[in-house]
Amino acid sequence: MGGSLVVVNFKTYQTAHGACAEDLARVMASIDTKIRMVAAVSAFDLSAVVAAAPGLEVWCQHLDPVGFGSNTGWLHPETAMERGASGTLINHAEHKVSLEHFAMLMEQIPDGFHVCACAADIHEARALAALGPGFVAVEPPELIGGETSVTSADPGIVSGTAQAVREVSKECWHPMRCGCKDRRGRGQGDRTWHFRGSSG
Repeated sequence: MGGSLVVVNFKTYQTAHGACAEDLARVMASIDTKIRMVAAVSAFDLSAVVAAAPGLEVWCQHLDPVGFGSNTGWLHPETAMERGASGTLINHAEHKVSLEHFAMLMEQIPDGFHVCACAADIHEARALAALGPGFVAVEPPELIGGETSVTSADPGIVSGTAQAVREVSKECWHPMRCGCKDRRGRGQGDRTWHFRGSSG
């Protein structure tokens, strides 16, 4: 699977949850582009966003390696898939998990379900890539939510991560993604979205 990919992480921004999440998803679905567009949404908004924008690919922001049973508060992969999720982010800097957690999740995820593993640095990207996700994203945690892009702060992390991923994995359709930002302040918190953009 080739081409460019943009994953828009809705996070829990006030302007990207509930009815606003549905509106944003419709806007994304209406864009005439050859770029693959993905909305990464809250578990609370998953079903509504899938219904609101049928042509848009929708991912979870997180999943847990649990099955049916006594797992209060955990995010069950099979339920997410039944509700229309076609992929997930995992290990985002704002929701870190252990390597064991990630490995168990990868064992549970079926073929065709997309996984984007988020890494803080080259070392973590290499470890995650070895477990076979389709995508690896890299963004140092100190840049999350800031004004500086990854490529501006540390261009070497992009090429270094791409090389590290290629060394350990043939599974990644796109060897790496890097965090980037589109900040168009129109009031506090308004239109502040984080994107995951193709490295090329």
